[in-house]
Amino acid sequence: MFVHIREYTLLYFQTFTLLYSNSMATKKEKDIFQRHNKDTGSPEAQIGRLTQEIEMLQGHLTKNKKDFDAKRSLLQKVARRRRFLKYLKETNLESYAEISKKT
Repeated sequence: MFVHIREYTLLYFQTFTLLYSNSMATKKEKDIFQRHNKDTGSPEAQIGRLTQEIEMLQGHLTKNKKDFDAKRSLLQKVARRRRFLKYLKETNLESYAEISKKT
Protein backbone atom coordinates (compact mmCIF):
# COMPACT_ATOMS: atom_id res chain seq x y z
CA MET A 1 0.00 0.00 0.00
CA PHE A 2 1.52 3.26 -1.13
CA VAL A 3 0.63 6.67 0.18
CA HIS A 4 1.28 9.61 -2.11
CA ILE A 5 3.70 11.22 0.28
CA ARG A 6 7.18 10.78 -1.15
CA GLU A 7 9.02 10.30 2.13
CA TYR A 8 6.68 7.56 3.28
CA THR A 9 6.85 5.79 -0.09
CA LEU A 10 10.63 5.91 -0.01
CA LEU A 11 10.75 4.62 3.56
CA TYR A 12 8.34 1.80 2.69
CA PHE A 13 10.42 0.84 -0.35
CA GLN A 14 13.68 0.93 1.64
CA THR A 15 12.18 -1.22 4.39
CA PHE A 16 10.82 -3.73 1.87
CA THR A 17 14.15 -3.88 0.05
CA LEU A 18 16.04 -4.37 3.32
CA LEU A 19 13.71 -7.16 4.41
CA TYR A 20 13.94 -8.89 1.03
CA SER A 21 17.73 -8.64 0.85
CA ASN A 22 18.12 -10.00 4.38
CA SER A 23 15.77 -12.93 3.81
CA MET A 24 18.54 -15.10 2.38
CA ALA A 25 20.88 -14.24 5.24
CA THR A 26 18.10 -15.04 7.69
CA LYS A 27 17.52 -18.36 6.00
CA LYS A 28 21.21 -19.28 6.23
CA GLU A 29 21.48 -18.21 9.87
CA LYS A 30 18.35 -20.10 10.82
CA ASP A 31 19.68 -23.21 9.06
CA ILE A 32 22.68 -23.21 11.39
CA PHE A 33 20.46 -23.47 14.46
CA GLN A 34 17.77 -25.82 13.09
CA ARG A 35 17.47 -29.34 14.42
CA HIS A 36 16.26 -30.66 11.04
CA ASN A 37 15.37 -29.24 7.62
CA LYS A 38 11.78 -28.20 8.38
CA ASP A 39 12.39 -27.00 11.92
CA THR A 40 10.87 -23.59 12.62
CA GLY A 41 9.52 -23.89 16.14
CA SER A 42 12.41 -25.15 18.20
CA PRO A 43 14.02 -22.64 20.57
CA GLU A 44 17.26 -22.90 18.63
CA ALA A 45 15.64 -21.95 15.32
CA GLN A 46 13.69 -19.11 16.90
CA ILE A 47 16.81 -17.75 18.59
CA GLY A 48 18.56 -17.76 15.20
CA ARG A 49 15.65 -15.94 13.56
CA LEU A 50 15.45 -13.37 16.35
CA THR A 51 19.21 -12.80 16.21
CA GLN A 52 18.99 -11.93 12.52
CA GLU A 53 16.02 -9.63 13.06
CA ILE A 54 17.84 -7.88 15.91
CA GLU A 55 20.91 -7.32 13.74
CA MET A 56 18.72 -5.92 10.95
CA LEU A 57 16.95 -3.54 13.34
CA GLN A 58 20.25 -2.39 14.84
CA GLY A 59 21.44 -1.44 11.37
CA HIS A 60 18.19 0.41 10.72
CA LEU A 61 18.43 2.30 14.01
CA THR A 62 21.97 3.48 13.31
CA LYS A 63 20.60 5.33 10.28
CA ASN A 64 17.26 6.35 11.81
CA LYS A 65 17.87 7.35 15.40
CA LYS A 66 14.39 8.77 15.95
CA ASP A 67 12.45 5.71 14.79
CA PHE A 68 10.90 4.91 18.16
CA ASP A 69 8.64 2.16 16.81
CA ALA A 70 11.67 0.27 15.54
CA LYS A 71 13.41 0.82 18.87
CA ARG A 72 10.43 -0.64 20.71
CA SER A 73 10.36 -3.59 18.32
CA LEU A 74 14.08 -4.14 18.90
CA LEU A 75 13.61 -4.19 22.67
CA GLN A 76 10.74 -6.67 22.34
CA LYS A 77 12.81 -8.99 20.17
CA VAL A 78 15.77 -8.82 22.57
CA ALA A 79 13.48 -9.68 25.49
CA ARG A 80 11.93 -12.57 23.56
CA ARG A 81 15.37 -13.93 22.62
CA ARG A 82 16.48 -13.62 26.25
CA ARG A 83 13.46 -15.67 27.37
CA PHE A 84 14.23 -18.35 24.78
CA LEU A 85 17.85 -18.48 25.94
CA LYS A 86 16.75 -18.78 29.56
CA TYR A 87 14.37 -21.62 28.65
CA LEU A 88 17.07 -23.37 26.64
CA LYS A 89 19.55 -23.03 29.51
CA GLU A 90 17.09 -24.69 31.89
CA THR A 91 16.10 -27.53 29.54
CA ASN A 92 19.12 -28.28 27.32
CA LEU A 93 22.42 -26.94 28.63
CA GLU A 94 24.51 -28.43 25.79
CA SER A 95 22.46 -26.70 23.12
CA TYR A 96 22.56 -23.46 25.12
CA ALA A 97 26.35 -23.59 25.29
CA GLU A 98 26.61 -24.26 21.56
CA ILE A 99 24.27 -21.39 20.65
CA SER A 100 25.92 -18.95 23.02
CA LYS A 101 29.24 -19.57 21.28
CA LYS A 102 27.71 -18.81 17.86
CA THR A 103 25.81 -15.66 18.82
